[in-house]
Amino acid sequence: MPSHPSKKFHTLLLNFSQAEKMDERQKIESSLWDEYGAEYAVFVLDMSGFSLLTRKYGIVHYLSMVRRMQMTTEPIVKSYGGFMIKYEADNCFAVFPDPLAAVNAAIALQHAFNAENLLTSEDLDIHISCGIDYGNILLIGQEDCFGDPVNRASKIGEDLALAGEILITKEAMQMIPATAGIKAREMNVSISGITIPAYRIEYRNEETPSG
Repeated sequence: MPSHPSKKFHTLLLNFSQAEKMDERQKIESSLWDEYGAEYAVFVLDMSGFSLLTRKYGIVHYLSMVRRMQMTTEPIVKSYGGFMIKYEADNCFAVFPDPLAAVNAAIALQHAFNAENLLTSEDLDIHISCGIDYGNILLIGQEDCFGDPVNRASKIGEDLALAGEILITKEAMQMIPATAGIKAREMNVSISGITIPAYRIEYRNEETPSG
């Protein structure tokens, strides 16, 4: 039977840390990128209000909402050509072939949860924020991913985006053709003391600039 991709990946990482010579480390690093390197748009979704809702209603209440989020997210991600990487607490990690697909999926998800919220009581409403970046990542099968685009998408999606917002890095936004009709507003965000140019996707009617 073929070895599990994550097992080989972690073995190579351990070999890297144990290698004494720089050229040995460089060879291992090259082999890691050759085998696991990929170029994708990284999408990170975060559910808003975890601490407040858990304290107010209890963990079972919130976990039931997380499960509903998962059931809504996966089919929409797949319908836009993406695939799920993992769910981690109340976060969702996925990758898409390009930033436009990721943005369209994010917009569809925002609309889907807004529609679902019409059918639930306020204490069960699900609100999400999304972060998107693009670049080279280490993709371990379809179970995990690592790299700067993952870190940046996580930061802007979890720490900076507010409920209902979709944030995308400037680099990823510049890959979206003007003909796609995606409206966005430029902004600067600070991540770990580093200012990164980004955009907020304007998908709601009230966000559309007049004129």
